[in-house]
Amino acid sequence: MFAQQDRAEAQVATLRTVLGSIFAGSWFDSAAGKAVVAVTDITSVPRLAAAGVEARVVTRSDAQLAAAADGLRTRAVPAGVVGWYVDLPTDQVVVQVLDRSPATDAFVATAGPAARAETVSERPRPLYAVRGGDAWYGSNFRCSVGFSATDAAGGKHFVTAGHCTAGGGAAFGYNQVSLGRLNGSHFGTGGDYGRVDVSSGQWTLSGVVANGGGTVAVKGSAEAAVGAAVCRSGSTTGWHCGTIQAKNQTVVYSEGTVTGLTRTNVCAEAGDSGGAWISGNQAQGVTSGGSGDCTRGGTTYFSPVNPALNAYGLRLVTS
Repeated sequence: MFAQQDRAEAQVATLRTVLGSIFAGSWFDSAAGKAVVAVTDITSVPRLAAAGVEARVVTRSDAQLAAAADGLRTRAVPAGVVGWYVDLPTDQVVVQVLDRSPATDAFVATAGPAARAETVSERPRPLYAVRGGDAWYGSNFRCSVGFSATDAAGGKHFVTAGHCTAGGGAAFGYNQVSLGRLNGSHFGTGGDYGRVDVSSGQWTLSGVVANGGGTVAVKGSAEAAVGAAVCRSGSTTGWHCGTIQAKNQTVVYSEGTVTGLTRTNVCAEAGDSGGAWISGNQAQGVTSGGSGDCTRGGTTYFSPVNPALNAYGLRLVTS
């Protein structure tokens, strides 16, 4: 299939130049395994057949269809219209609508016979991925995503720092898109971890951690030893790596004492709280707090991920 597609693309690239203004677009016929080339001049059909492609004679060139589609962008779009595209096989611009109201029909009619309406059941929406290290927002603060997880019923969640989720309320993601609800917070004996319920259908859980230029796959949550290399991802300072220095540390914050934390020589700053820690491809924990910064260096503590998952009855999402 892919070899056939590559051959078809090469044929079309040549024919586009040869045909010039009568070229009306092309598409790949997967059943026949070859390119279909639309033209506005019937006399070119033998040439296309000789070139090994299927010819389709149409009324409008691809330039004319593109102009019709572009023209719609200059007009006021009714609430019932959700989008439009050029449909080469039918030689038309398809306008997707939620209803056939006078307003939507009038909008379609502005493109003349080049356009037709197609009724769809719902309006498209942007889709986002929940990734370790990315920002999430409460009412007046920003923290970072730890790890995606699911419950026994298939509900979607992510774990983060407990001091981030302590106030409850709504959670938002990129561009203030609704994400879900803060539904769990632990800050004290045994760690600093919390849970966010991902209720918005626009968000998909992913078993990855952002590392600046890409992502690192999460394969499990085996605990790394003291002295092991570990990396952290946060929404303020991004991706930083270092070494695990101690486990089961007690930290006395001004907000209270937290036990069971892991000490590292990795830097972090405000807003990185809750972000993911990973060693190789194994999830380690979520950022709790620390001292210093990423300019002069510092010490950062994370709350181990397995106690958080166990506390909420969650299963880590892996790649």
